[in-house]
Amino acid sequence: MIKLFSLKQQKKDGDGSVKSSQKRASAAQLRITKDINELNLPKTCEVVFPDPDDLLNFKLIICPDEGFYRNGRFVFSFKVGQGYPHDAPKVKCETQVYHPNIDLEGNVCLNILREDWKPVLTINSIIYGLQYLFLEPNPEDPLNKDAAEVLQSNRRLFEQNVMKSMRGGYVGSTYFERCLKT
Repeated sequence: MIKLFSLKQQKKDGDGSVKSSQKRASAAQLRITKDINELNLPKTCEVVFPDPDDLLNFKLIICPDEGFYRNGRFVFSFKVGQGYPHDAPKVKCETQVYHPNIDLEGNVCLNILREDWKPVLTINSIIYGLQYLFLEPNPEDPLNKDAAEVLQSNRRLFEQNVMKSMRGGYVGSTYFERCLKT
């Protein structure tokens, strides 16, 4: 009985043929579409969609205009899962950076991407959170403990290390690719 009822619902024209139902957008796709349409990007940020038909995977480029990281260019990849907005997107920094809150593998320590995520938060919230990490690195909650210790103990050396890494060079035994805007 249930199968007959569902077949009746799928019939769209009078000749009795069943049309294939179009694929419906998932809750994640609907929400990400809404979030993207409502983006209010700061002038230092740009969102890029490598595949315009795939709104669940995109890149964010942050080019800070002040602070330790001014004139840098940092690329983040966003992967939005089907559990969005109940699950936070997966965000990775593709640009290797000397930063207390971003490790050398690109993992980002931002509370709203972990324990403080709530479905009411949006992609815009994450973008502003990431931008804030470049304006005010937080040595109290580090992923890169070495960078955090230097920031806490010797701000001037931290600033020199950031500049050295952004110009392209070694900080300790780690080599950083140049990431300064040209």
